[in-house]
Amino acid sequence: MAMASSELPTLLVFRVRELRFHAALRERYRVLDFLTSGEPLPAFLAAAAAADPPRAALVVGGDSARVDAAFLDAVPSLRFVFSTGAGLDHIDLAECARRGVAVANSGTVYSTDVADHAVGMLIDVLRRVSAAQRFLRRGLWPLHHHQGNDYHHHPHGHPLGTKVGGKRVGIIGLGNIGMLIAKRLEAFGCVISYNSRKPKESVVSYRYFASVHDMASESDVLVVACALSKETRHVVNKDVLDALGKDGVVINIGRGLNVDEAELVSALEEGRIAGAGLDVYEKEPKVPAELFAMDNVVLTHHCAAFTMESRSDLRDVAIGNLEAFFSGKPLLTPVLHR
Repeated sequence: MAMASSELPTLLVFRVRELRFHAALRERYRVLDFLTSGEPLPAFLAAAAAADPPRAALVVGGDSARVDAAFLDAVPSLRFVFSTGAGLDHIDLAECARRGVAVANSGTVYSTDVADHAVGMLIDVLRRVSAAQRFLRRGLWPLHHHQGNDYHHHPHGHPLGTKVGGKRVGIIGLGNIGMLIAKRLEAFGCVISYNSRKPKESVVSYRYFASVHDMASESDVLVVACALSKETRHVVNKDVLDALGKDGVVINIGRGLNVDEAELVSALEEGRIAGAGLDVYEKEPKVPAELFAMDNVVLTHHCAAFTMESRSDLRDVAIGNLEAFFSGKPLLTPVLHR
């Protein structure tokens, strides 16, 4: 028999838009939804704390709500936060730990999808797949069909791409996603190096660089796959882009703020790097307008993680973690234990 809504545990929910996910949560919890409340965050939290002190919150990454001291002060009953993303830059982990608030995230739900997307964008940039499609759809193929060949162009007038195999790829952040990207690109015949806080003892086949700048100077491609922190904010800056050089490509599936966007735009405009594949931006959903006209840039809308499979898996992981928390069992994908 279904429990009455008053008997269900209260769950604060921030920015869950998918209807099936919402329905699955509502079956199990008394959901207080910030998105549909129409209230400013402080008023929403105050009302939630007063009505039925909630012990758990589910937060979608990004700008929905920042779980910091002010947030936790407003809802002192909170003992568990689940983040639907892998990144945790919107959660103050030190503050949660200090207050005994457990935190879990999506774990590895998105890892293979993000890795596939990164590789797809790199192939697209190097082989000019999207650019070739635009060339074709604009009706330019027949116009160039009978024109003479040029060393830098396809016989039919489209700029030549470059081979994927043999490229030296430097990965910033060799975590779960970074490692999956490395394995995929190794299969293409790329030479892999990486930068992280310290060398990974289990990784002997990839060269380690303590400095992103040094790695960039010996790479054809930089893949940004690190989490966002104070240390990794603008980790790809003007000096790194200049070290990468005019034939270099940047792929970013990390966070927009990992890359100095203004410097990236300048480097692309001035031909100081060869191209970019970007799924994330500094001020989402705003994308620098200059990028739209660039044929050597592939842009996607922070969608690398999302496939039909990952959506379904995320629901399972979220509900599994919530059920574990409410029944006093170990969390499935903990970041911080109680």
